[in-house]
Amino acid sequence: MSLVLRLGAAMLALSAPGAWAAPEPAAGSATAHATGPAARPADAGYVGSTRCGDCHADALAAWRGSHHDLAMAEATPDTVRGDFDNASFTAHGVTSRFHRKDGGYWVHTDGPDGELRDYRIAYTFGWEPLQQYLIRFPNGRLQALGIAWDTRPAADGGQRWFHLYPAEGDYDHTHPLHWTARDQTWNYQCAECHSTALSKGYDADTDSYATTWAEIDVGCEACHGPGARHVAQAQAAAGGAPDAWTADKGLVVDLMDRDGGHWTIDQGTGLPRREPARSSHASLNTCARCHARRGQIHADYTPDVPLADTHRLALLGEGLYHADGQILDEVFVHGAFLQSRMHQQGVTCTDCHDAHSLALRAPGNAVCARCHASSRYGVAAHHHHPLPDPPGTKGSGTACVDCHMPERTYMVVDDRADHSLRIPRPDLSVALGTPNACNGCHSDQTPAWAAAQIDSWYAEPARPKHYATALHAGREGAPEAAEQLAELIADADAPAIVRATAVDLLAGQPAAPDPRLLADAAMADSPLLRAAAARALERLSPDAAVRIGLMLVADPVRLVRVDAARALASFARLEANIPGRKSPMQRALAPALAEYRAIRRVNADRAESWLNLGLLEALLGDSTAAEAAYRRAMTLEPGFTPAYANLADLYRALGQDSAGRRVLEDGLAKAPADPALLHALGLLEIRARQLPAAVAALARAAELAPQRPRYAYVHALAQEAAGDPDAALATLAAAADRHPNDRDIALALVTINAEAGHTDAAIRWGERYLDRFPDPSGQATGFLNRLKAQQPQQP
Repeated sequence: MSLVLRLGAAMLALSAPGAWAAPEPAAGSATAHATGPAARPADAGYVGSTRCGDCHADALAAWRGSHHDLAMAEATPDTVRGDFDNASFTAHGVTSRFHRKDGGYWVHTDGPDGELRDYRIAYTFGWEPLQQYLIRFPNGRLQALGIAWDTRPAADGGQRWFHLYPAEGDYDHTHPLHWTARDQTWNYQCAECHSTALSKGYDADTDSYATTWAEIDVGCEACHGPGARHVAQAQAAAGGAPDAWTADKGLVVDLMDRDGGHWTIDQGTGLPRREPARSSHASLNTCARCHARRGQIHADYTPDVPLADTHRLALLGEGLYHADGQILDEVFVHGAFLQSRMHQQGVTCTDCHDAHSLALRAPGNAVCARCHASSRYGVAAHHHHPLPDPPGTKGSGTACVDCHMPERTYMVVDDRADHSLRIPRPDLSVALGTPNACNGCHSDQTPAWAAAQIDSWYAEPARPKHYATALHAGREGAPEAAEQLAELIADADAPAIVRATAVDLLAGQPAAPDPRLLADAAMADSPLLRAAAARALERLSPDAAVRIGLMLVADPVRLVRVDAARALASFARLEANIPGRKSPMQRALAPALAEYRAIRRVNADRAESWLNLGLLEALLGDSTAAEAAYRRAMTLEPGFTPAYANLADLYRALGQDSAGRRVLEDGLAKAPADPALLHALGLLEIRARQLPAAVAALARAAELAPQRPRYAYVHALAQEAAGDPDAALATLAAAADRHPNDRDIALALVTINAEAGHTDAAIRWGERYLDRFPDPSGQATGFLNRLKAQQPQQP
């Protein structure tokens, strides 16, 4: 799959609710009182948290005032925390004013056209450490204002307005992160996780929303499911009806541990162990739906079903996580927790957090001491720091979270702990550049110093092999990456999210994966691993891909089925077709492909979704449907450049480069500095034999995206074809310094030097190539020996 295609596929997979997202201009003036979200009719089976509290008063009292209770609310004096007493705030050259009028809260700021006007605050969003504000737009949209209120105490730097994107350059109403843009639309980005039983209600024909909810905030039924049947049984039981209760007590979701599980200390290791081993993950799945970086793939669900049946969890991708799995971008909690030994041992969210108040079950180190004996872990012999008063003070090096759950700051003021609960590894910082908790505090010291400190504490320092090495090699495309990744994938003791990430990285290496390895992954217990195996099928031969894939399209988990169907679509056209009849593969794929298309309907308000549908239709050979999908993406979001690149590529495949040129020029008119479009235009110019124009476009693409080795490589080939091998060699040499693991660049330096008569340089680059890359066929070695044989013999 091309880089452009991967971009389009990844964007939907990594979408997640939250205010960190990106945009499209909203139409019209937001001062209009347009139709907004509304409560769902009572006959949907939801009774509301207050009704639940009639019997469960303690749970309701704990929930009141929690972040779930305060996730979203109508803007009233009781809920608005920001300063709306004519306060002014300037950011990115725009001065916004926060004031009150007509009994409401208003902001005077720049709108979708850049003009300043008044917007009424409809809802508050969140409570601490910041509060955002939602503004009602036409067509049922709510937009999240990019200026937020810092709710922390003034002594901690709070009680101020601040901008959520202070570092964004050239930030104005055209910027993809502007508050009026499509990626800041609450209905898609945030709503599912801040309200109960939300129905997005998107109408693709009118590009509008009729969003409804059962409760405006995250109420009881967000986790427990609709309660009408449970309430009816309770009322019948209270009235003396015999056999009023069914076995499930009318509950849609059962979050209780009913296996009698308890934690005990293993006498051999001194470590906590759950007896029996956890078998139910209903509670974890329920929390994960919102506390994860994920994209929705199915709208109707109960909270306790496997996450992969309704959402696509983001794996440990570059830019999201460090190579060792530590959090980097705003990935929330679940993906980190899945890496932890705690998760492997059966710990779940509610072992540490109260399910209703969300508070820790004990303060500070005491929450850890519920399972980990203080006599063993709360002493200097363990943490190697002097005990403060009181012991376990955060930031002293004696708090468990200091070393095992270091924090990163998101949304400017929101410090969030890494839930992978890992042992600090400054040795990995030395080797791979990953962060470590030691230098998080001792910022004046080096990772080598921190590693030496740990060495000095233990007679035999614990430095077990870590998956970071393989994931880092895979990201870098190192020659040893394939072998290391294959070993990691086969390691049944490694976390499933890590092994699935390794499969994705292995599929991106030059050589195709071993079919036997993917066949084993396709049989794994984890749907994350099975789905990764499904995605990698595109790299296999048709026979191997179909043999493994036809099993996966019948998987019990939706994510696995749709990823397998998408991969097998690459091979479906290879079968001999009889007009008017479906082939055996088409019949086998039909249900899963229908589910894949249904996912696009769930996310029909996103240009990425239409792009992915276009890619599917192109693979299946329906160029008309593919073109329509690409154009729908362009209409929905005119600045979404992957749609232009892929439509132009579709025209190339149809032999219509003139139409493709118009599409690319249209895209570049909207985004003149888009490297993917420039690269595509350069390739088109090569096909048109316009080499000077090709070199110019490819040079600009490579300049704008120096992180993409392919762009530099193709630029150099165009330079050589245009008759300037020396310029090509200069381009390749610079690219080789940036991308030492790229085989194509390394080999081109050998062959182009040789063809240009620079035999000595060709030999030097050939020796460098063989030092870095294996040569199982012996072709590179043979070529180098022939070059050496051409050299004059030394007297």
